[in-house]
Amino acid sequence: MKTLKETPVGATVKVVKLHGEGAIKRRIMDMGITKGTEIYVRKLAPLGDPVELTVRGYELSLRKADAAMVEVTEV
Repeated sequence: MKTLKETPVGATVKVVKLHGEGAIKRRIMDMGITKGTEIYVRKLAPLGDPVELTVRGYELSLRKADAAMVEVTEV
C-alpha cells in the first residue's frame, strides 16, 4: 500500500491505517490523522522535509519519517 510520504503534491488521500506504536502513534492521532480522515497534500519544503498537509480544515506540517507511518488510499 501507499504511504503519505509517497503521495504527490496536490493529491487528496484517505487514511487506511496508522503504523508505529506508543507515543509516536498517539502523537499522529492527536494531530487529527486517524483512520478514515481525508488529507490534502498542499506542498513540500524545498529540501523535501517536512510536507504540508490540510487535515480537517487546518494546515499541518509533518516530517517525512512520520508521514511514512500513515498508510493511505486515493479518494
